[in-house]
Amino acid sequence: MRYFISLSYNGSAFCGWQIQENANSVQEELQKTLTMLLKEPISVTGAGRTDTGVHAKNYIAHFDCQSVILDIPHTIYKLNAILPQEIAVHNIFEVHKDAHARFDATSRTYKYYIHTNKDPFDNGFSLFVKPDRVNIELMNQAALHFLGEQDFSSLEKINGGNRTSICNVTHAGWEQIDENRYVFTVTANRFLRNMVRAMVGSLLEVGAGKRKPEWIKEMLAEKNRCSAGQSVNGKALFLVEVKYPYPLE
Repeated sequence: MRYFISLSYNGSAFCGWQIQENANSVQEELQKTLTMLLKEPISVTGAGRTDTGVHAKNYIAHFDCQSVILDIPHTIYKLNAILPQEIAVHNIFEVHKDAHARFDATSRTYKYYIHTNKDPFDNGFSLFVKPDRVNIELMNQAALHFLGEQDFSSLEKINGGNRTSICNVTHAGWEQIDENRYVFTVTANRFLRNMVRAMVGSLLEVGAGKRKPEWIKEMLAEKNRCSAGQSVNGKALFLVEVKYPYPLE
């Protein structure tokens, strides 16, 4: 039987989604707990990798098991009772035996949060940026250059190991949440390691007046990681949605 599982996690306590040597990961915690509850070795495949400290609000993974899970609500309850506080399972549902959480995904959406006033309650999940470094109009003009199918090598972590650096970005833009809070939302068919954090870092250079919006297009054309802005901290980055060509329930 193949099942999809939806969950959220606070990435602050983990090295990311993927299992790493000598570091705790979300994948490892989930596999360990499912193996304990279902009483057989369980391997979990996620919708994609998230970096150290990055969060997810609606992450999707799949796993196979030999027997049918008869009481899914009770299984979810027990999973949440055992898993670390930073991980919460929302649902488990049976899917076709060939359904794949990573390869079947048609798009992924990330959000990155910033704030412009000192606030102890925002600091854990949002990046403080000085007010004079935020120009939403210019940043949105610059973000338009990310749209479309193109090579994002300039935003890729060096030696990231990706098969290709071509991604198709269908949405990229900033919104003002309130007087002091802003969010950047980006949707693409796939993302490279470090890509969103480098996007935000580059856009903040435009917002600070250090670069013109057109610089984004020039920077992408150079296909050189050194050409882009610095990567911002992962603490304010959330994977918020993964879409599939079929219903998830």
